[in-house]
Amino acid sequence: MSRRPYRLVRVLSAALAAGTLLTTTGCSDDGDTDGSRVSDVAASQVAGKRQTPSPTATLTTDGARAALITEADIEDDWTQVKDTEAENWHDSLLIGQVDVADFLTAKAQAADCRRLLGSLFDDDLLGKPSGASELRGFEQGESRLLYQVASYEPTGLRDSLNWMASLPETCDQFTATDHGEQRTVQVVETSLPDVGDAREGLRVTVRGTTGGTDAVLTLDVAAVRVGDDAITVTAGGLDGGESDSVGQAVRSGTQRLKDVLAGKTPTPNPSEFD
Repeated sequence: MSRRPYRLVRVLSAALAAGTLLTTTGCSDDGDTDGSRVSDVAASQVAGKRQTPSPTATLTTDGARAALITEADIEDDWTQVKDTEAENWHDSLLIGQVDVADFLTAKAQAADCRRLLGSLFDDDLLGKPSGASELRGFEQGESRLLYQVASYEPTGLRDSLNWMASLPETCDQFTATDHGEQRTVQVVETSLPDVGDAREGLRVTVRGTTGGTDAVLTLDVAAVRVGDDAITVTAGGLDGGESDSVGQAVRSGTQRLKDVLAGKTPTPNPSEFD
């Protein structure tokens, strides 16, 4: 899948894809996060807590595709789109120059926030995969959901999750400017189901204008590590975030990936009772 600098998150609505400007992202979480979010850093501080070792099988291209979620995994009215369509989603509100004046340690913090916007645009939140990588897109009204399964270099994957964990503080709120248009970006920590070896959840909110009209882009973002592999989910749009669907995708998707790595066939029609 081709990439280009600062390609916007593919969760942008059709109107934004047509040519609206990208802005920075922000995340928010109205729920209780205690005990629900475990990064590699946090996990190392929990004494005596042991998780079942993840499968160590190498993820193949066929396996990554089998591990992708389906419409049944996220319920609601999501409809799967063609892979070529999902690969070309663009969210112009994610484009912009980060204002370093917003930060106490301007250079380092601004770099992290630029990285956030760029990785959302390029669909490489956890960095470039080192092995198999597959993605699938879904639409529901003006919202979009992009789901990816990929293999990563172990150290880089852990570093990326720790970086995500730092963003609610580092990039709490900042300004991005594109062609004179200013956008306010907020990043907030969100809770995720207690699955995988480590996980991070964010809500990124971008407030700006599109076509001369005020607009708010809300994206719920999640990443879950399973060994040296991971799933990432980005969902939302101009109609608001999609935290419930992201939670369902994370829960079902993590199990699908574990099944594939264990040499099993994922359940074709999952349910909450499986």
